[in-house]
Amino acid sequence: MRTVNLHSKEEIEHFLRKNQALRVYELGDLDDFFWEDTEWYGLKEDGELQQVLLLYCGSDLPVLIGQANGNVAQLSELLEATRPRLPSRFYSHLSPEVVTVLQEDYQIEYHGAYYKMSLQNQALLGKYDKAHLVKLSWQNLEEIEQLYIESYPQNGFDPRMLDTGFYYGIWNNNKLVSIGGVHVYSPQYKVAAIGNITTHPEYRGRGFSLGVCSHICRELLKTVDTIGLNVKADNPAALAAYRKLGFEIAGEYAEYTLELK
Repeated sequence: MRTVNLHSKEEIEHFLRKNQALRVYELGDLDDFFWEDTEWYGLKEDGELQQVLLLYCGSDLPVLIGQANGNVAQLSELLEATRPRLPSRFYSHLSPEVVTVLQEDYQIEYHGAYYKMSLQNQALLGKYDKAHLVKLSWQNLEEIEQLYIESYPQNGFDPRMLDTGFYYGIWNNNKLVSIGGVHVYSPQYKVAAIGNITTHPEYRGRGFSLGVCSHICRELLKTVDTIGLNVKADNPAALAAYRKLGFEIAGEYAEYTLELK
């Protein structure tokens, strides 16, 4: 086996499509909107790609994404070979079995177990769609950021994602009380990942987040085929809500912050 830098979108896509429900984020990052901020590493055998690691550098803290997908030894080998090229500090979404490869060089802070979910039953979306949703834009940035401060301070919101046109909210008495949007959207690769979903604590229990998610998904399905999301494994309320919308678990991973010792 040999480790290589990957530069061919077609080659990477061919590999990721083998399990696209698990690989929504990586597929989306092939899009021109994200591509220049990505570095790709692969493990090959007889010229055939066996494993892939993605380093996304478009955020304040780079993010490393790697899914073993049944072959821990191969992903561990790729991670070991890639280790000298990794940043001194980064966030990661990794299969938990492989992170020990980095523990000699990095301090590792564990942020919990997560599920990747994929929309499998689109018919359920219509039950929760809300007619009074409003599309959000840069003009609403102050209200958006205030809602996240009050309701979801650990969010992954990037204001430039408003340019996708897939951020929606619910207002009450001129106050933004519920919001949802996308982390990744690629009409070229026909995938999207929804996220940054929250409702103000004073307005929870009214189905607002269900309505926001349902509407976003129905709008996305006009241009994409696969919709995914990430959710904490110890959040049963969120898991139940996503299942109501037709999402099912596609895989597991864990999140970490790593910093050179």
